[in-house]
Order: sequence, then C-alpha cells, then structure tokens
Amino acid sequence: MSKIRIAVLFGGRSGEHDVSIRSAASVLRVLDREKYEVIPIAITREGRWLNPADSSRLLPEDAQGSLSTEKAVVVSGEPGSTSGADVIFPVLHGTFGEDGTVQGLLELADVAYVGAGVLASAAGMDKDVMKRLFRERGLATVDYIAIPRGWRAAAIPEIEQRFAYPVFVKPANLGSSVGISKAGDREALRKALDFAAEFDRKLIVEPAVEGREIECSVLGNDDPQASVPGEVTLGADFYSYEAKYLDDTSELQIPAPLTEAQTGEVQRMAVEAFQAVECSGLARVDFFLEDGTGRVLLNEINTMPGFTSISMYPKLWEASGLGYAELVDRLVELALERHNEKLHTRFSRDG
Repeated sequence: MSKIRIAVLFGGRSGEHDVSIRSAASVLRVLDREKYEVIPIAITREGRWLNPADSSRLLPEDAQGSLSTEKAVVVSGEPGSTSGADVIFPVLHGTFGEDGTVQGLLELADVAYVGAGVLASAAGMDKDVMKRLFRERGLATVDYIAIPRGWRAAAIPEIEQRFAYPVFVKPANLGSSVGISKAGDREALRKALDFAAEFDRKLIVEPAVEGREIECSVLGNDDPQASVPGEVTLGADFYSYEAKYLDDTSELQIPAPLTEAQTGEVQRMAVEAFQAVECSGLARVDFFLEDGTGRVLLNEINTMPGFTSISMYPKLWEASGLGYAELVDRLVELALERHNEKLHTRFSRDG
C-alpha cells in the first residue's frame, strides 16, 4: 500500500510566524513515516514559498528526520496542480494562513487539506464577525466594541462611557495574543489602540472579565466532539504571547476543576460555537467562567490552535484518551473525508 503524501505548510506572513514553526515541528515529529511521506513547505515572512530542502532548514534539528525534500510541491489555483501531495496540513496561524486566504487557494487547487474551510477560517479569525455569529446562535459572549483603525482616537470617549477600566484591546484578525494589551486608564488605552492598529485595520475593545479561563478542544466534521475542558491559571497579568509560548509561569489544569453541569455546558457551547461558524476538522474554543455570576461566557474560537509541546489543544485530547500521534492521524482522516464528500457536489449545470 502506497504512503499518503502529506505536505506540512508552515511559517507565513503573520505575527505568528515563529509559533507556526514550533507547531509544525511538533506535528512533523509525530507523523508516522511508515504511513506517510512527509514534505515540508515553509512560507517566509515576506510570503515566499520555499522548496522542501530550504523549508526543512527552518525547523529544529529533531524535526527534520526522514522528510521528503527531493521534489517540490507546487500549489497553484488550478485543479490537480498539487500532484505532489495527497493532503496539505496548513499549520499556519494568523493572517494569510488561518483567515481563509490559504484555504481559498487550496479549494481552487482541489486538494484535501486539514482544518477549517474558507468561511469558518475567515469568520473565526475576525473577532467581530465571529461574535456576531455566536450571538445569532444565542451563545453568551463577552461584550465588545469594534473600531476601524482610523477612528481609534475618536472612539475613546465611547469606550470609556461603555466600559469601566481595565479593558483589553486586540487586533480583530490575529491570534496567539499578538498585539493585545490591557489598559487601566486613558493613556494606556491610547497606547494599546495604537499598538493593536499596527497589526490590523479593525480593533476590538472588551471589558476585563473577572473569572476563570476555560478552554475546550473540538474535533470532527459534521458530527464534532468536545474534549474534556481545561483551565489556564495565569502566572502573568493575562494570557500573553510570552505566557503561551516562551515561559512556563502559567499552569494548565486538565481536566478543569468544574462541576459536572459546568463541564457539560462548556462542551455544549464549544460544539455550538464550532457549528456556528461552520467549522470542520479542529478548533479550540475559549471561555470565561465569570466570578460572582457563575456564567459561562464564550470568548473566541481558534480554527488552527497551537500544536506546540505546551499547547492546550493536543493536551486536552490526550486527557480525553486521544494521544498526539492519533490526533494527527484523525485530522488527516477528516481532511480526506471532507474532500471526498465534496465529490458529490456539482459545480456546473452540465455533467
């Protein structure tokens, strides 16, 4: 039986370029070389696609073993052009990778790929659109204001009227806590808005929620399943980029110490959030368990969550009985399943 050829796509034109490399390295370490032919494809910070040999040099040495680097895989917008790979595994985070951009290219190429499609990727990346879809489905979310980059200074009075300090300021279209700041007064708010504006044309301002941070992993296509929830106990002021990827001051409690009813509510809302944006493959859904009220508030969905050694997504599935290697296998299966299902769709009136 021939091996499945998997091209792992990583890097990219994003503030999360380095996170993507770490995630891809973790995936590459566990892909079974007896089952798969594994081809690395890196995208530089400038958007240039590298050949497999040059791509492998960007990876840690222990992730370079038994990679197929002899033949380049060309991905273009022409159906059948991606002849060098059966499945693309886009381990890309942030803009130009997790936002539907690459997914659109892969749809045009008519190749199977891991993770969410164009709609879910775009909606899940845009925190404003995402929250609108959650609200339309009746899911309780954290309140927010969306502000165009050019209006940020004029919006300060409205923000102060709507929310008490402290507030969080975020780029609408980015992940891994890149560009996020916590502001406790007007001057800090002004600086936070300017900082977030460096990363996106639309900004999100939210009130700080006093409560516990709960996360839940979802896996599947038409019948998604939720993992056991986990809790992030912060060692920093908030779950920053550094806390997620560079230090170990934050603790992950898996499973989260919740009541049976709270666990069920988190899992239900996680699946509903997944379905609200029409996701497929995988996602991590983040919540707040609000102090005082005990309300479960939906924060956001991440359609390509981190896969590093300290990432919550694979850890939650491991605690749910699905190990890292088995999880990656299942994601490949889901990608092929979804692509095969599309064969039943007609794209023209003829034939």
